Amino acid sequence: MTGFGALVAIFFAAIFTNNILLTNYLGMCSFLGVSREMKTSVGLGGAVIFVMTMTSALNWVVNEYVLVPLDLVYLQYIIFIVVIAAFVQLVEMIVERVSETLYAALGIFLPLITVNCAILGVSLFMVIREYTFGESLCYGAGSGVGWAVAIIAMAGIRERMRKSARVPKGLEGAGIALVIAGIMALGFMGFSGVMNLN
Repeated sequence: MTGFGALVAIFFAAIFTNNILLTNYLGMCSFLGVSREMKTSVGLGGAVIFVMTMTSALNWVVNEYVLVPLDLVYLQYIIFIVVIAAFVQLVEMIVERVSETLYAALGIFLPLITVNCAILGVSLFMVIREYTFGESLCYGAGSGVGWAVAIIAMAGIRERMRKSARVPKGLEGAGIALVIAGIMALGFMGFSGVMNLN
């Protein structure tokens, strides 16, 4: 598969068959912490899509045109984290200006996008898989959408359970969230025969 078809395959595979959260279990801390309410989940999901897409593209450029030519590949982790941190600061300023209620609801989890291992993982996976710029952009966007889909689905389930389900005392809070995440991961595994990223 070449050209546009390959880009579409990478994008949808990153959402479903190789979901960064439910397949690689990257970004679980903010996923479990913020997924209690739909509004905060949608807000954080949108922020992660933006940051993941932009940082994967920018990190690809930095890697290909600065780190590799200057033989500074050993600085990848540090440089990638600096790029991610700069974008998170930008997103944080925008969210604070646009919606103070969302900014207050996200609380500590908005700056924690900086250390969200899913975002760093996407940048590292694109280097390991030797993606082109277009493939990296599609992979970053697809991974962001996949992460957002997972957290929004989790928020919907948790809100619904809070209103109608009776959760056993020992499973309340993080316990039931981990059980739901495991079931969601099994559901996403059902897509594995449809398309594969590797």
